[in-house]
Amino acid sequence: MAWQLAGTYFENCNCDVACPCTVTSLQLPATNERCNAVLAFHVESGEVDGVALDDLTLVLVGDTPGQMTDGGWRVALYIDERASAEQAEKLGAVFSGQLGGPMELLAPLIGETLGVEQAPITYVDDARLHRLTVGDAIEIEIEDLQAEHLDEPTRIVNVEHPSNTTLTLSQARRSRVDAFGIRFEGKAGSSAPFSWAG
Repeated sequence: MAWQLAGTYFENCNCDVACPCTVTSLQLPATNERCNAVLAFHVESGEVDGVALDDLTLVLVGDTPGQMTDGGWRVALYIDERASAEQAEKLGAVFSGQLGGPMELLAPLIGETLGVEQAPITYVDDARLHRLTVGDAIEIEIEDLQAEHLDEPTRIVNVEHPSNTTLTLSQARRSRVDAFGIRFEGKAGSSAPFSWAG
């Protein structure tokens, strides 16, 4: 089954400033005993086996050990309510790692799937601001970090991350997550374009 997806991504987690898990490619533990995170992916263009997935969003909510490589992740998925049943199935297959690609590398770390639900999702990229709402469960706004006298935001490079090897670092302006029993207010964030194929 051939597929390709391209779009933008951002995340928000309960670590302070920059998430140690992200910036060290999972080599160092999170700031806290548990890492709680939201990863939002907006597909600008894409298809799986001929099924178009343009302009749809998928959100992964996770609760993991501080050392993510210990496994036993608890995760839940929200899929854009505008997706048809067939589109939702294809998105779920890609983001669960069933069809290979970057998410396949994370699949062995998942110990429990708390649920998969279609919900109204609003995803906005507005220059350095990134906003996400998922029904009544999630409301997040992060802002890319940028030094006052520099033209570009702060980025980290050569990281092993499913979205991209270069990430822009961000900080939350507001964050509220209450999803499938995972509740937190995020602090750190990052964003990047992504382009996958399988």
